[in-house]
Amino acid sequence: MTQTIEETGPAPAGGKGSGGSLLVLYLALGGLAFAVLQSLVSPALATIGRELEVSTSDVSWVVTAYLLSASVLTPILGRLGDMAGKRKVLIGVLATLAVGTVVAALAPTLTVLIVGRVLQGAAGAILPLSIGMVRDELPRERVATTVGLISAIFGIGAGIGIVAAGPIVEHLSWHWLFWLPLVLVVIALLGAIFGMKESAVRTPGKLDVVGAAILSVSLVALLLAISKGQAWGWGDGKTIGLLALGVIGLVAFVVTELRVREPLIDMRLMKVRGVWATDLVALILGFAMFGTFLLVPTLLQLPAVTGYGFGKSVSQAGLFLLPTVVMMVVFGPLAGVLNRRYGPKLPMFLGAVFVVAAFTLPAVAHGQIWQVLASGVLTGAGIGFAFAAMSNAIIEAVPAAQTGEATSVNTIARTIGSSIGTAVVAAVITSHTTPQGLPTDAAFTNGFWVCAAVAVLAIVAALALPRAHRRHEEAEAAGVSDLPPEPDEIHLLHRTKV
Repeated sequence: MTQTIEETGPAPAGGKGSGGSLLVLYLALGGLAFAVLQSLVSPALATIGRELEVSTSDVSWVVTAYLLSASVLTPILGRLGDMAGKRKVLIGVLATLAVGTVVAALAPTLTVLIVGRVLQGAAGAILPLSIGMVRDELPRERVATTVGLISAIFGIGAGIGIVAAGPIVEHLSWHWLFWLPLVLVVIALLGAIFGMKESAVRTPGKLDVVGAAILSVSLVALLLAISKGQAWGWGDGKTIGLLALGVIGLVAFVVTELRVREPLIDMRLMKVRGVWATDLVALILGFAMFGTFLLVPTLLQLPAVTGYGFGKSVSQAGLFLLPTVVMMVVFGPLAGVLNRRYGPKLPMFLGAVFVVAAFTLPAVAHGQIWQVLASGVLTGAGIGFAFAAMSNAIIEAVPAAQTGEATSVNTIARTIGSSIGTAVVAAVITSHTTPQGLPTDAAFTNGFWVCAAVAVLAIVAALALPRAHRRHEEAEAAGVSDLPPEPDEIHLLHRTKV
């Protein structure tokens, strides 16, 4: 794919001083709104289903529709941002998110609510667009820390959604699950319209419509099978057929992208160790994050008479996840600081280690409240570290003109991981129940061990990342890097080439 970067000078003035701070603020608000909306409805599904008079299986489409839309539209909109201008596409995305949020807030039926959620899912492209704008507009010394903050916000927002859902539903109504985030969306939209400049970094070309169609079909098939597999049955013909269609579709997509002149996703990126290893970490930690969002609230809300539950309300259970959110806030920017000094490998590795510890502790013992809280603290620290490091690893491994498509793939990997994690952990919990239909203590032990085991794979993937002085060499060897090395890496690269 031919790349053109329509910028030869330094970062625009708009990326400095107060202008740069406002840019980061607006991008962060948009990302926060998307992440909050992703998780906010999950604890309230029972209430929504009851008020709309639909079954549990039907109301789960409120989550499924959001994930499907985000997975399909993220790479398409990320690529359009690289082609037509990131600010322009970001404005369209935020406007669509605002419309979808209003539709969902006013929804009188499940069908209308699902339509609103599909529109909201378009905002999955906010992360790749935001990271691309940060890379294009801010001085280089601010990029790593800022990307760390924005990336961590996606984990923070998911945590806030889980924490805030209970109080909102109990004291207001489920409609306010959408009215309140709408405020953030509107501020971010106005900021994008009046407070941002268009990036000059472009990749001229045309959209790969065939590739987009194949990828859309394959992702819809995979996520639909994963999301509904438990309800349909994993051996059901629909589940198996959709999984097969998804896998065949992905193979067809790869073959197609290798043959077209201007692919939706440049498959050469997947040859770069810094890219494929980071995407694998995203997949795994997406699984782990939503695993804890399902396991911990469920355990806290079980009646104390079971001997292992804590008898907390929905609101109280959400508050116990607050330390997780706080740790994400702290460790996200810290990962950016470590990235500037040591590269993304160290914070990503530390994040994976923390997540493994976060699930190992309650797997061994979760009878005391401090054990649950300690697990949440470790989870927040690990997710904050790793999510921030992932975005920095991607932008350091690919040229600026391909930031959108590369981070889009990383976002998709995280979304798919979240879907798989939710489905697998739910299946584990429901596979061991009491005569009253409540999960047994063994169900939680098994669930924590499953997440811990999966998170170990993230450690392995993080160790596969190249060291700082190897990142640019490997990207150049794959033919996809135009990013200049850090000043302290120049002598290392020079010695290697000589």
